[in-house]
Amino acid sequence: MDSSDLVRILVINPGSTTTKIAIYENAICIYLKTIHHSLDDLVTYQSISDQYTFRRNCILKQLELEGLSLEDIHVVIGRGGLTYPLESGVYLINELMVQHCREGVMGIHASNLGSMIAFDIAKAHPGMLALIADPVVVDEMDGIARVSGHPLFTRRSIFHALNQKAVARQHAMKVGQSYEELDLIVVHLGGGISVGVHQHGRVIDVNNALDGEGPFSPERSGTLPVGDLVKLCFSGKYTYQEVLAMISSNGGFVAYLGTNDAREVELAVRRGDEKATFYHEAMAYQISKSIGEMATVLKGKIDGILITGGIAFDRRMMSLIRERVEFIAPVSVYAGQDELKALAMNALMVARGEVEPRVYDKTE
Repeated sequence: MDSSDLVRILVINPGSTTTKIAIYENAICIYLKTIHHSLDDLVTYQSISDQYTFRRNCILKQLELEGLSLEDIHVVIGRGGLTYPLESGVYLINELMVQHCREGVMGIHASNLGSMIAFDIAKAHPGMLALIADPVVVDEMDGIARVSGHPLFTRRSIFHALNQKAVARQHAMKVGQSYEELDLIVVHLGGGISVGVHQHGRVIDVNNALDGEGPFSPERSGTLPVGDLVKLCFSGKYTYQEVLAMISSNGGFVAYLGTNDAREVELAVRRGDEKATFYHEAMAYQISKSIGEMATVLKGKIDGILITGGIAFDRRMMSLIRERVEFIAPVSVYAGQDELKALAMNALMVARGEVEPRVYDKTE
């Protein structure tokens, strides 16, 4: 297709209890829907991978109800899941990728369903492209950044690659430069928090935002005191699954304040709730420390600090972070996230021949 052709794109972004879908005509979103899944429906499945047929059917039913035909779709792009580590870019979904997402070779997450569903839909419609772009396992880390301190452990790159890259490119366009010319620190603030060092278009260091590094978040515990964690693991009081949940889904605001909704915490702070205020400030403190840590990777030569994600709407949080890190580099806030649009734009570039899709062939 050339730039004058109309490209219709179906975007699929599965979350823990929702599946977001959108249809784009070129760069314009003509349909947007968040399908909510009740816990009663989801608990009937033993694993997230088992939800695949259920989620796919929900999408097909929703499109049918709206009178939207898949016959009109040229490209379907799903949220990339936990495959083996990948270079940044757009990838054709193949059987191997689907197998790895189903097996959870790097972990189980709802985003694994994105490639599985997209591949299935395209398979039933010859000529339709099935893609993913900048999945959470994008890995461009320098070798020195992988060193953990013990040879049995290696630091891993698992972060909000899609949104971080999209915001970095948006900022580059705003300042009249290319993404590859800039050195940036990009911070995604959502259910998980990631702080990445973007050097000339590559994320050369970033915390593992899924299970155990960096600041605590609304749901995750972040970096914990290792000695105390080891003692807890061998105390006999908690199972393996309970410890994992403590780290990845029942930590942070959930553990301290009983909610994973950062908006509730912000409202409590406005009401003068002292406990909420304390942990709200503690989160800003830890985020700021992580930014300062990442600044050393670039030896202080930083073109900008970009903050994005849902929590970036919290003006008080932004103020607390600014006052600690603005001496390092100018801070720009891009509140919210638009992963659906970022996926659609990647699909559009492939459809127009502006970007060559990569082939997934990872075996380890």
